[in-house]
Amino acid sequence: MPSMCRSLVLVSLIAGAPLHAATPAPQQTPDTYAQPGERVTIAPGRALNLRCSGKGPRTVLLEAGGNADSTVWFRVQPLLAKHARVCAYDRAGYGFSDEGPLPRSVQADADDLHALATKAKLRGPLVLVGHSLGSNIVRRYAQQHPDDVAALVLVDPPEQGAQLPEQWKRDGEAARVQRNAFLDACARAAEAGTLDAADGPLKACLRAPPPWQSAAVATASRANKLKPAYWRTLRSELDGNTAVFAEPVPSNETYGSIPVVVLTAPQDFPGVPDDVRKAMQAAREQTQSRLAASSTRARRVAVAETSHDIGLDQPRAVADAVLEALSGSLGD
Repeated sequence: MPSMCRSLVLVSLIAGAPLHAATPAPQQTPDTYAQPGERVTIAPGRALNLRCSGKGPRTVLLEAGGNADSTVWFRVQPLLAKHARVCAYDRAGYGFSDEGPLPRSVQADADDLHALATKAKLRGPLVLVGHSLGSNIVRRYAQQHPDDVAALVLVDPPEQGAQLPEQWKRDGEAARVQRNAFLDACARAAEAGTLDAADGPLKACLRAPPPWQSAAVATASRANKLKPAYWRTLRSELDGNTAVFAEPVPSNETYGSIPVVVLTAPQDFPGVPDDVRKAMQAAREQTQSRLAASSTRARRVAVAETSHDIGLDQPRAVADAVLEALSGSLGD
């Protein structure tokens, strides 16, 4: 892809360090993630945990997906740190960040992000990178603060506005009620201080850590999930997702000439009926196509051999997209 190569060469020259000299992506989370980075007070009695590295004329802000914190960017962040100031943070209620007011909506998270950027004095305009649900948060931020945004990288935005069969929607609502009852039970156990030793169905509240978490980080993550705030946040976020993904991307959503890169992962929606799969695939295609047409300098990039978690599976693809956006040559 000549335009991609041209962009990466340009960024390397600007940053003063060749792309291939960047630190290799680590295989496990460094133990530094078991401790807070910088806790930034954004409101009385409320602080968000911020992790920054590198330096450069631009700041890249990494926004995690649903039920995730800054640790999920541990493979992407070092790839960018020789080219820019790179920051990841824990949203309210996750990681080392304090709980925020409920409900935890996209708007609430976008407001927190603006407060964080202001209080931490992050040099703008920002390059915003959002994965999954995080793509909705950075889009909302860019819509409301366009002068504060230099570029958007949307990492596998989920399908919005899928026209699902009525029976599937009814089944989904029943599953949502059952899920919330389970999350409420986890929260009650956390409030009672019994979650760590829970047995029976509540043992599923605390799942085994993913293989990419070091022992120290897994211990810290478990400690966070023993707090009632985590379960209240998760329940609110998941309920909010119902509304977030129910409506399609507006056909007139636009970011003017702000560079936008949409990264797409292969997704066949295994295990769902054919009519549901077709509806979800159609909604996914419409969602990502509209986002890829939302700027005069936008494009969509297919990433092979990855799951939805592109930042973990193919961190170089995310880093390359950020560097291309940083170069400002999209659409040239």
